[in-house]
Amino acid sequence: MRLFQLAAAVAAFSFAISPAIAAPHDNDPVPPFKIGEGLYYVGASDITSFLFVSKAGMILIDGGYESTAPQILANIRTLGFDPHRVKVLLSTHGHLDHAGGLAQLKRETGAELYASAEDGALMDRGGKADFGLGDAAAYPPVTPDRGVVDGQKISLGGWTLTAHLTPGHTRGCTTWTFPVTVAGQVRQGLLLCSNSVLPMYRLAGKESYPGIAADYEKSYGFWRSAPCEVFLGSHGIFFNLTAKRQALAAGKADAFVDPEGCRAWFDKGYAAFHAELARQQAAAKP
Repeated sequence: MRLFQLAAAVAAFSFAISPAIAAPHDNDPVPPFKIGEGLYYVGASDITSFLFVSKAGMILIDGGYESTAPQILANIRTLGFDPHRVKVLLSTHGHLDHAGGLAQLKRETGAELYASAEDGALMDRGGKADFGLGDAAAYPPVTPDRGVVDGQKISLGGWTLTAHLTPGHTRGCTTWTFPVTVAGQVRQGLLLCSNSVLPMYRLAGKESYPGIAADYEKSYGFWRSAPCEVFLGSHGIFFNLTAKRQALAAGKADAFVDPEGCRAWFDKGYAAFHAELARQQAAAKP
């Protein structure tokens, strides 16, 4: 599957649960900006990357495509920070549009890469032998330095991020939660890995991997119950990045505080997941 096809598949799912969202050019450069105290956006127009800054160093989440990595590094420098101060690289999941740039980012920052066991193995294979995409979405391989388990806390310089394994979209999909101060108030942030069900995924009959439907169900149990005031994700279309960026630029300091949008996203996604599951179950009946 080519890059634009993968992006289109994600956009198609996003449109199904939120028809007002149109598919953007996902990797266009955008200027970096501040979301909250010490939290910055350094990604592209839809393919996201987030920087957590402290005096002890920085945490960077996600590397985009291979071609996104130079944009991320440039955005970090534009903000006035030295990329060598990135001490920790984290990942939401191992697909090429989020892990493709990790090898370059790891090499140029010297940071340690943390990833779940399942997606860490996928990254080590450069995206090959994926349960849904096969070898069609390969990228430069990168080997994580440390594993991440469910509930693990990663701390650096006052930041504490908690890993939540929310498999389905990938077998080791990792959602991150953290407190962050926005407009003078401490809020609970949630960075979604992905809840997309790609068109080639089999949820019924011979599943794409054993237990994929049960994994989605369990992941939605977490997503729909977790505190979520500052809603972020691996794709900007998940959390209405463009409109919120514009509102922030217009002076709305708490533009990214959106608990209602977070709940609505997961409610619509859950309904879309169950509709697809029912469709596939019906098709699988003899």
